[in-house]
Amino acid sequence: MIIDEGAHLKHYGILRKSGRYPWGSGGTQSQRNRSFLDIVEKLRKEGMSEKEIADGFGLTTTQLRAAKSIARNEEKQADIATAERLKAKGYSNVAIGQKMKINESSVRALLEPGQKHRADVLETTANMLKDQVTQKKYVDIGTGTELHMGVSDTKLKTAVARLQEEGYTVHYVKVEQLGTGQQTTIKVLAAPGTKYSEVFKNRGDIKPVTQHSEDGGLSYEGIRPPKSISSRRVAVRYAEQGGTDADGVIYVRPGLKDISLGGARYAQVRIAVDGTHYLKGMAMYKDDLPPGVDLMFNTNKKNTGNKLDAMKPMKTDKDGNIDQENPFGASIKPGGQRGVHNIVNEEGDWERWSRTLSSQMLSKQSPRLAKTQLDMTYDRKKRELDEIMALTNPSVRQKLLDSFADDVDSSAVHLKAHHLPRQGNHVILPVHSMKETEIYAPNYRNGEKVVLIRHPHGGIFEIPELTVNNRHPEAKKLLGNAADAVGINPKTAEKLSGADFDGDTVLVIPNNQGKVKSSQTLEGLKNFDPQMYKLPKDSPIKRMTARQKQIEMGVVSNLITDMTIKGANTSELARAVRHSMVVIDAEKHELNWKQSSLDNGIAQLKAKYQGGPTAGAATLISKASSEIRVPERKQGFRTDPITGRKIYTETGASFVNKDGKVVTKTTKSKKLAETDDARSLSSGTPMEEVYAAHSNRLKSLASEARKASVRTKYTPYSPSAKKVYAEQVASLDAKLNVALRNAPLERRAQLVANTIVSQKRQANPDMDHAELKKVKSQALAAARARTGASKKRVDITDVEWDAIQAGAISTNKLNSILDNTDLDQVKQRATPKERLLMTNAKQQRALSMAAAGYTQAEIADALGVSLTTLKRSLGGE
Repeated sequence: MIIDEGAHLKHYGILRKSGRYPWGSGGTQSQRNRSFLDIVEKLRKEGMSEKEIADGFGLTTTQLRAAKSIARNEEKQADIATAERLKAKGYSNVAIGQKMKINESSVRALLEPGQKHRADVLETTANMLKDQVTQKKYVDIGTGTELHMGVSDTKLKTAVARLQEEGYTVHYVKVEQLGTGQQTTIKVLAAPGTKYSEVFKNRGDIKPVTQHSEDGGLSYEGIRPPKSISSRRVAVRYAEQGGTDADGVIYVRPGLKDISLGGARYAQVRIAVDGTHYLKGMAMYKDDLPPGVDLMFNTNKKNTGNKLDAMKPMKTDKDGNIDQENPFGASIKPGGQRGVHNIVNEEGDWERWSRTLSSQMLSKQSPRLAKTQLDMTYDRKKRELDEIMALTNPSVRQKLLDSFADDVDSSAVHLKAHHLPRQGNHVILPVHSMKETEIYAPNYRNGEKVVLIRHPHGGIFEIPELTVNNRHPEAKKLLGNAADAVGINPKTAEKLSGADFDGDTVLVIPNNQGKVKSSQTLEGLKNFDPQMYKLPKDSPIKRMTARQKQIEMGVVSNLITDMTIKGANTSELARAVRHSMVVIDAEKHELNWKQSSLDNGIAQLKAKYQGGPTAGAATLISKASSEIRVPERKQGFRTDPITGRKIYTETGASFVNKDGKVVTKTTKSKKLAETDDARSLSSGTPMEEVYAAHSNRLKSLASEARKASVRTKYTPYSPSAKKVYAEQVASLDAKLNVALRNAPLERRAQLVANTIVSQKRQANPDMDHAELKKVKSQALAAARARTGASKKRVDITDVEWDAIQAGAISTNKLNSILDNTDLDQVKQRATPKERLLMTNAKQQRALSMAAAGYTQAEIADALGVSLTTLKRSLGGE
């Protein structure tokens, strides 16, 4: 490195071997560090920018900063070593300072306990990354990795720069995002000499850093294994002992701290046993367990003489080691580790699940009921649009219009309907002494009729209607005033599509008026056992994979839906349902599902109800969410100002396939999303017409909202208003800054989680939808907990709202505020005061819903008004 009189830099080599440049020359490493730092500082004082200095060294600014950090760290380590050596020789701090030409306080700082360890952070972090590369070969070090590791972004970048100087390579690889089809770039660290082509070819093997530091990089440790319980404390109640009747239930001895469920009475859990296996099911207290038994696991398996055979082995990685990231194959809720319990869901979680009615369920009922619930869905959406259009602030109105249009577009495809009165999600638990015609349901009235609906179900013959008995002694003792659990006889579960008690849920719907139809179990399903298709151990027939199961379940579910809508008789439905029962268990129990298809004449049923022996979905209900490939589009869309429809721009991208043909790139979409008229997917049945009309109305509503958004004029920005409301503007700025701090954390959490999921999917390409959903949920929850991602909302005061209305906030900044605040509160502020009471039409709708059995809270929610407004409008206060 030489410097001419014009401060022009010529590169001659920097601190150490960098891959691009030769070794720096002359002096010791410490002298080169000092020289390098002195040169950079001298150039800075002479007026050169950081970018100019970096260019002179032939580096990026990031590399320059890393080089400076490395140099400072090594210089400090050298100083610490010198001070410690002189101290060991008996020099005083003053004498050491004189020797090193620093003051006495600096010597004390160098000799401070732990100082050397802190200076070793760079070395420790670099060594940890080396180990990760040795173990995994290709390591994701992209955005969010530093938070996953528990160190600063600077420390990670500096450690990576250090490794690059040793020859380690860094590559940027594009991969498809899960679920979106978009591309994301992953920054990958690999061993010296690794080419980009190798990393790209093996991009499925890119893995995240799995080491974490609790002390800022002084030390690292992997994910801690879950706490295990000894199998000596666990008893298994096998099929021979009646375990089938409570299959999946884990009875827990109350009063023991390490197996306590905390404040919950029941929970869906995973419990590690002996560090190799785990229990999967619903944990609930039972106070009459045999002596020495703290957990009793109920199973439908037979006794083999080894209780571990009744449990599941922990998940392992490709090397056969326990997968510490996901040993149970399930999403453990944040903060859900309580003693030996790893909680997936607990009391109170299920009642918060969505209560909408799926098209697969409602289409199997009467067209009249479907139309009633779909009309309620549309009416609620229409009222919401009317209220948005009445908002006084144009920026707020436009924001809500765009959000509303996207939501309604989604509803037009997924076709979910408004819930029935007092309907709720509940987890089922066994009460052996309960009558098969009764249910313990403390959230419902004693003596009333309710129906139970499980998703998916084959038809109304899998919907039991039961009478509520909340005075049942055993049930009251087991469940008490359960927030979201019901107790049923085990035989009732058999009618619920073969449900068990390891966390299966049902919709519980009051049915005194008989709106929801049910029927007796089909004759063709009585005593049917899918195990009759069990393949012998030595059978050469290929077993079903998880991926095949997912595909075949979709095929047979669509067939059953199409058959029901087209009026198939009970004998035909029984054939399709029998086959679906085999498919459900085929992977787990190695069943010959292809023979079941032949025996039940599935090809003939498909020909009759879907148009051919290999045909697929044939009605609007089954086609709606079916995948369709469309030419690849650029992100975003513009709105046709006349029709309100979305206009996409195609990328025109193509590729050459393995046959040498040029093929246009495509992306995934849904059939119903790609048609302007839902009737184009209908086969013409009355039920399909109900849904087609509903979907078309929603599509029109979304277009109306988009047209209104395009026509919206912004509130002009007022510099004078900004001066008048300077204090409020500053307050909103401060609140927005706090809220925006979470945005990068959330992006990083999403990236960390996405990377983990991507690797798991590559490692297990046969993962079914349910398993993939669990992996995604678990990865995101863990990433958010690790990164500290949490939503901090901007709370707008009355005076701050006045500032917004006066135009003191620019449009861009207001949009950022609206992205990070409670839009319901903003909506109330932006609603004209004279609209506090409901219109006559709303009042009549409220009275009709009350007569139908809806609670006041449900009515207020459906009408989009507050409970107070509802009561005032109806003369309640």
